[in-house]
This record gives sequence, C-alpha cells and structure tokens, in this order.
Amino acid sequence: MSVIDAAYATVHDYPGGANALAPRFVTRAGGSMSPAVLCSKVDQKKDSHHLTLVEADKLMSFTGDLRILHALARSQGHVCVRLERDVEVSDMAVLELVALVWQGQGDVGEALHEMLADGRITSSEMDHFRVVVHQAETRLHQLVQRVDAMREPD
Repeated sequence: MSVIDAAYATVHDYPGGANALAPRFVTRAGGSMSPAVLCSKVDQKKDSHHLTLVEADKLMSFTGDLRILHALARSQGHVCVRLERDVEVSDMAVLELVALVWQGQGDVGEALHEMLADGRITSSEMDHFRVVVHQAETRLHQLVQRVDAMREPD
C-alpha cells in the first residue's frame, strides 16, 4: 500500500470518515478543517491539497491507525516496531520476555517450514510469514528496551 493510499484508507475507514475527523484539525486561524479539504488532502487524484507531516501525525494520533507510518517505513525499506511504555523492570519480567523471544523464533521456523512444504510460496503465505517475523522482531526490541530500563547510570 502506498503512503497516499494509506492516508486515504485511514480517513475513509475511520467511523464517520472525514466528517468525524476534519473538525479535530485546527487551522492556523483557529477554525477547523472542512471534510472536503481533508478528503482532497488524501485523494491522489487531487493536486490542490496535500497532507502535511504534522497533519499525518495528528491523523494517526486521532485514529490510532498507523498504516501511514508503516507505508512510509516500507517505502524506505524499513519496518516499524512498537516499543512498550512503562516497562516492568525485574529479572522475572526479562525472563518472561526471553521465553517469548525463543517462542517467536520457533514460530518463525514453523511458518517458514509450512510455507515451503508444498514447493511454492503464495501471497497469503508470504503475508503470514511477514507478520510472524515482525512479531519476533518486536519481542526482541522489547527485550532490549526492558534490559535497558534495568541499566544503572554510568
């Protein structure tokens, strides 16, 4: 999905669509954005309006929909990983995460084995494999974050 397709979907898939979201965007003059302007900003067929980075950030915050972020990362050859907030700092919490990391590696191996079993890889198998790998990567980043939270100051 392209970045503009992700923006379009974010607006139009939100309950109430542009009508619900546009009033939340406050303009420099203190007014709110019209639904028509918001729709134009996410329509790739329109050149008259463009979604700014600040507006894209607000849109993701308002909706909780991160498809724009993921599309931007993917277009640059990257992935996004959610980091936990307010992580529990204890040996047991780290040990639990280590167990999840090991489980994730097994899940990756199992998904790869299933995908290759019939000698061909389908799009849906590849999509599933990407999800499983991303989950494993996320657990690893969470482990780093958790251990870092235990680090003592230099």
